[in-house]
Amino acid sequence: MAISKAVMTVFPLFWFLFSTIFSTLPTQANTFLPCNETDKHALLRFKQHLFDPGNRLSSWFAHKDCCEWNGVRCHNITGRVIKLHLSNPCFSDSEISCLALGGKVSPALLQLEFLNHLDLSYNDFGGASIPSFLGSIRSLTYLNLIDASFGGLIPPQLGNLSNLHYLILGGIDYYTPSLYVENLHWISHLSSLEQLAMIQVDLHKEVHWLELTSMLPSLSKLILYDCKLDNMSPSLKYVNFTSLSFLYVASNHFIHEIPNWLFNLNASLLHLYLWGNQLTGQIPECLGKLKYLKTLSLRYNSFDGPVPSSLGNLSSLASLDLYGNRLNGTLPSSPWLLPNLVYLYIGNNSLVGIVSEAHLKKLSKLKVLDMSSTSLIFKVKPNWVPPFQLESLYMSSCHLGPDFPTWIRTQTSLLYLDISNSGIIGVAPAWLWKWASRMNELIDLSNNQISGNLSGVWLNNTRINLNSNCFTGLLPALSSNVIALNMANNSFSGPISQFLCQKLNETSQLEALDLSNNDLSGELPRCWKSWPSLSHLNLGNNNLSGKIPNSISSLISLKAFHLRNNSFSGSIPSSLRDCTSLGLLDLSGNQLLGNIPNWIGELTALNALCLRSNKFIGEIPSQVCRLSSLIVLDLADNELFGIIPRCFNNFSLMVAKKTPDDLLVALQYSSYEIHVESLVLMTTGREFEYKGILKYMRMIDLSSNNLSGLIPTELSQLVGLLYLNISRNHLMGSIPEKIGRMTSLLSLDLSTNRLSGEIPQSLADLTFLNYLNLSYNQLWGRIPLSTQLQSFDAFSYIDNAQLCGVPLKKNCTQDSESQSVDFIEENEEISEMPGFYISMELGFIVGFWGVYGALIFKKKWRYAYFQFVYDMRDWVYVAFAIRLTWFQRLFAEVVGFWP
Repeated sequence: MAISKAVMTVFPLFWFLFSTIFSTLPTQANTFLPCNETDKHALLRFKQHLFDPGNRLSSWFAHKDCCEWNGVRCHNITGRVIKLHLSNPCFSDSEISCLALGGKVSPALLQLEFLNHLDLSYNDFGGASIPSFLGSIRSLTYLNLIDASFGGLIPPQLGNLSNLHYLILGGIDYYTPSLYVENLHWISHLSSLEQLAMIQVDLHKEVHWLELTSMLPSLSKLILYDCKLDNMSPSLKYVNFTSLSFLYVASNHFIHEIPNWLFNLNASLLHLYLWGNQLTGQIPECLGKLKYLKTLSLRYNSFDGPVPSSLGNLSSLASLDLYGNRLNGTLPSSPWLLPNLVYLYIGNNSLVGIVSEAHLKKLSKLKVLDMSSTSLIFKVKPNWVPPFQLESLYMSSCHLGPDFPTWIRTQTSLLYLDISNSGIIGVAPAWLWKWASRMNELIDLSNNQISGNLSGVWLNNTRINLNSNCFTGLLPALSSNVIALNMANNSFSGPISQFLCQKLNETSQLEALDLSNNDLSGELPRCWKSWPSLSHLNLGNNNLSGKIPNSISSLISLKAFHLRNNSFSGSIPSSLRDCTSLGLLDLSGNQLLGNIPNWIGELTALNALCLRSNKFIGEIPSQVCRLSSLIVLDLADNELFGIIPRCFNNFSLMVAKKTPDDLLVALQYSSYEIHVESLVLMTTGREFEYKGILKYMRMIDLSSNNLSGLIPTELSQLVGLLYLNISRNHLMGSIPEKIGRMTSLLSLDLSTNRLSGEIPQSLADLTFLNYLNLSYNQLWGRIPLSTQLQSFDAFSYIDNAQLCGVPLKKNCTQDSESQSVDFIEENEEISEMPGFYISMELGFIVGFWGVYGALIFKKKWRYAYFQFVYDMRDWVYVAFAIRLTWFQRLFAEVVGFWP
C-alpha cells in the first residue's frame, strides 16, 4: 500500500518529465539534402569521447548519411543537424547501467550551429561537471540532462541560452552525484523559458529563488523537487508568475504557513504540489480562490485544524491529497461536493465523524479513495450501490466493520483493496474469493477477525495479506501470479506438503511466503523447485517436524529463511551452503543437533544468524568470523563449549556505528507491506519482535552455554553493538578494561559466570546503557562511582561477595592510609614547598570526604543524591529517545515518498 501511495505522490513529477521528453521528440522526416559534412564530422568527434557499452551508436559511421543515425534528426530542407536525442531508452529497465552512455561530452557539439534539441538524460557521466561550453550553443531551445550523473556546480554560462524553452537538470536517483548552485541570478536571463525542472539540485544558497524565477515571463511549469529550499517568502503578497500553471515544490524544508502570494495565481494555476515539506498552521480558506485548480497535493506536512470548507469552490479539482497531516475535527461537506474528483486522499489524520451514502453520491468519477488511519466511521446500507467504480480503496485502520462491506462487490475495476484493521468480524462472504480473484494487484484483509474455511479456495491476486485473522482449514491453492502471500497468525492446519507440492499451470512468481503462527504439521517436502523465485520464507511457530531436506538448496534466490519454534531434528543440511544470497537464517527453538558447521562462514551475505534453543554442541567455529555483514548473532541456550573466538571484531557492521542500507538487502523486503522481515529476539531478559527497525539491530547473544576462558578484549572494538549477552557460562578472568569503548551498548549481561577482579572504571562511559547485569560472579572492590552505574538497582551486582559500594548495602572501608609525599630539597628557595603540598593534600582529603563521606555514612543523604542523579539521567535519556524517535519518523516519511 505504501508503495502504491508513493507512486501516486511522485507520479506527476514523472509525468512531467516523460511528457516533456516525448512531446519534444523529433519525428523521422525525409530530407531533401543529405547530412551536412561539417555536422557529420562534429558528431564523429563527439562519438570518439563517449563510452558506449550498449553499442547504441553503432549506426554512426562516416559512409552513412548522419541524418539516418540513431538519435540524430536533421532539418528536412537544409539537412543540418537540429536535434540530438541520446536519452537512455531503457532508463526504467534493469539493464540501464549497460546501455547508458558515458565518457566525456566533447566541445565538438559547438560546431552544430543549428542544434536546438539536446537530450543526454538517463546516462552515466560519472559525476563529471556539466560542460560550461553548453552555454555557447545559442540555438538550443531544449536541454535535458536529468539523471545523467552530472555533478558539481551548475555552470552559470547556461544563462546565455536566451532561446531556451525547456531546461531539465538534476537526478531522480538518490545514488547519483549531486548538483548545486552558488546563485540563480543567471536563470533570469532565460527570457524564453517555459518549463524549468530542477530535481535534487542543492539550491539552499539562493534565498531569492522565488523572485528570480518569477521574472521569467513565459514560465508555465516550475519543478523544484528536493532542492533544500527553506523559504517560500510567506510574507510576500504578490509575485509576477503571469503564466504559471504547474507548480511543484515538494520535499523541501519550508517551515511556515502557506504563503499569501499563491492565492493571487487564481487565473493561471492548475496544479499545485507542496507535499513533503513542513508547512504549518491551518489550511487557509483562501485556497478556494484558486478556482481553476485541478490538482492540490498537501500530503506529509504539519497542517492542523479543520479541512477548509472553501475547497468546495474548486469545482475543477480532480485530485485532492491531504494525507499525513494533523487535521482534526469533523470532515466538512466540501470534499464530497467536487463532481470532477478522481483522487481523494484524506488518510492519516485525526478526522472524525460519519461518512454515509449521502456524502458520496456526487463523486461519480472517483477512482481512488483513501480514508486509512482516521477515526472516520464508514456507515452505509448493506444494499448500497456506489455511483463510482474505484481502482484503489484504502480504508485501513478506520471504522468499517463489524459487518463485511458487501458494497465492494460492485467495484469490478478494483485493483488495490486495503481494509486491514478496520474492525470486521465474522465469516467472509461466499462470493469474496471468486470476486477477489479478478483483482490484479492487492488485497489486504489483515488484522481483523474474519473467519472461514479456505480449503479449496483459489487465490489469484499479486499480493495477498490475510495475516492475523481467524481463517481455518487447509491452505488455499495459489495462482502462479501471486508474488507475496502472508497468511500468518491464523488457524490453518494440515500437512504443509499439500500446499508446497501443488501443481501450477505456469512457473510460480512467488517471492515472499509467510505461514508462521499456524497449526501446520508434517515434514518439509522436496518440491522446492516449483518455487524458483522464492526469496523470503517464514514457516515459524508451527508443528513441523523431521529433518530439513537437502532439496532446500533449490531455492537459489533465498534471502530469508525462518523455521523458528518447530520440532525439526537432525543437523543443518550442508546443501544450505549453496544458498549464497541468504541474509537471514532463523532456526531457533527446534531440536537440531551436532556442530555448527564450518561452512557457515561461506554464507557471506548473512546479516542475522539465529540458532538459539537447540542442541548444538562443540565449539563456535572460527569460520563464523567471515560473516563480516552480521548484525545479529544468537547462539544462546545450546550446549556449546570452548572459548569465545577472538575474531568477532571482523563483524564490520558491528564495528561501525552507521551502516549503508544496501548491505542489508535481505532485511528490507517489503511488498506493499504484505511481508516485512522481522526477528523475535531476547533483549534485556524479554522477547521482542523487531520489524521495521530490524536493520538497526546489533546483537550478540551467547548466553546459557558452556563457554569458558576469558572474555576476548577484541569485543571492545564492536563500538556499534547494542546488546551483548554472554551470561550463564563458565567465563573467567576480568572484565576487559576497554569495555567502555562500546559506547553504543544499551544492554550488557555478564551474569552467572566466574569473572573476578574489579569493575573497570571505563564501564561508566557507557552512557546509553539501560540494562546491566554483573550478578553471580566473583567481582570485588568498589563499584565505580558514576551517574550511570549507580542508576541500576542492587540486583545488577548481587552475589559478588567482595563487591561493595552504592547501590549495594555493603559499604567500602578505607584500605590503606595515605602515603607520604616524597620530595627532594634542591635549594633554600623551595624549602617551604613540602608544607604547601601537604596542606593542599589535607585540604583535598577534608573537602572530598566532607562531601562523599556524608553520602556514605548518611543513608538518607546518599539515597537522595543518587535518586536526584538517577532522575536527571532518566530525564535526559527519555528526552533524547523522544527526539531520536521523532527524527527517525520524519526521515522515514521523507524517504517513503520514493517508490
